[in-house]
Order: sequence, then C-alpha cells, then structure tokens
Amino acid sequence: MRIYLIRHSMTEGNKEKRYIGTTDEPLCQEGIQLLEMRKPGYPEIEHIYVSPMKRCVQTAEILYPERMAAGNYSCNDKLRECDFGLFEHHNYIELSGCPEYQAWIDSGGKLPFPEGESRDGFIRRTLDGFREVVWDAAGHDREKIAVIAHGGTIMSIMERYAVKEDGTPAGSYYDYQVKNGEGYELRISENDIYDDCSGGRIHSGSDLRGSEMAVSSGAADRTSDIRKRKNYQKLFAEE
Repeated sequence: MRIYLIRHSMTEGNKEKRYIGTTDEPLCQEGIQLLEMRKPGYPEIEHIYVSPMKRCVQTAEILYPERMAAGNYSCNDKLRECDFGLFEHHNYIELSGCPEYQAWIDSGGKLPFPEGESRDGFIRRTLDGFREVVWDAAGHDREKIAVIAHGGTIMSIMERYAVKEDGTPAGSYYDYQVKNGEGYELRISENDIYDDCSGGRIHSGSDLRGSEMAVSSGAADRTSDIRKRKNYQKLFAEE
C-alpha cells in the first residue's frame, strides 16, 4: 500500500503565520491557485481520507474532483489539527508578550497548549485516526490512498512510522514540518497492516514536491521559535 500524506493548501491564517487549529477557515485565493498550478504533479489514488475541516475538504475537491464527486472519500475527525487553545488564531508576534507562550517556547514545544491539547494527546488522537485509515484501506483492498490533513497530523504520523531501511526512526516530530500542499509518501506491507502498524516498519519515501521540510500548519516556523528562543525578540524584529 502507498499512502500519500498531503497537507492542505494555504489559508489566510497560514499567510499571516497564525496558529490555525480549530479555526475552520477555507483556502485563500493563493492557496487555490497553488493547487491548480501543481495539480498535474499529484499522484493518482483510489480513495481519499480527509480531515473534515474546510481547508482539507477544499484541497481534496481541487486535487481529486472526480473522486470527491463520486463519493470515493472518507472523513475522519481524528485527523484534525491540534487545538492550540489560547494561541489559536494568533501569530508569534501577537503572542510575544504572553507568559504562557514564553513558557511553551522554553519547554521546546512540549508543554500542553493552555486551554488546548497536549502534544501527547494530539499525537495519540491522530495516530488512532491513521490506524483507522490503514485498516479501512486494507479492508477494501486499496493500494494507493491519499490522506489530506494538517501539518501537525502529518508530523505525528511521520514521527511514529517513518523508519530507515534498518528499522531505526528516520526523524523526530519537528523534522517533518511541511509546506502547504506538500507532503510525504509512506509504503506499508501486508504484514505491517496485520501487525496493527505497531512494528514501526512503515517506510517513508520522498516528500512530495520537494518540500524541504518547511513550516507546519498555521504557525511561523515553530522550530525556529524553539531553537532560537534566547533571541526570539530579535527574530520577530527581523521578520
């Protein structure tokens, strides 16, 4: 089975580098144009699994209109982006004076989002959703599927299941940040499926459209925030 993990295209919140999790905003015009321009380069698939958020459904409708019109898709609520709580719909400049945000930065992004989800809880939820996707696809003998979801969702899945040929992890959570409309390919064998995806033997292929692992959904580069936290005021000024 080949699984294509595709992040939704750009929204107004993404353009403004906001934390967009539970905010259900549509694609902006630039996001629509981006997909239309790149559409011939996306892989042919048999079925689409999609987050129910507008930005993901709209991405699926643009990339795979025939599949969507024919009902060859399934929505999975567990594939939604993280609930950013107090940070929701704000960008890092607006949050620069927020003590909760500074504490989250100082933790390396590991603290729970105030009034939102913890990273561990978010990862558990999205991995549950991904396992449901894999089992459903296997049950219907689907060999090529697309999962159209969010940056954080893709990061969770890749951290858990992307491994090198020797079985060791290929990277950690923040290594898999990805630009709008881009993503990764995973390959999974029948043995892996019936092992409930728990053996860590799903192999990652090349990332779609050469993303070079850029920003995650709705945020200015979170890894830059974290790695440069001692100089984050200067970083804000530079940007």
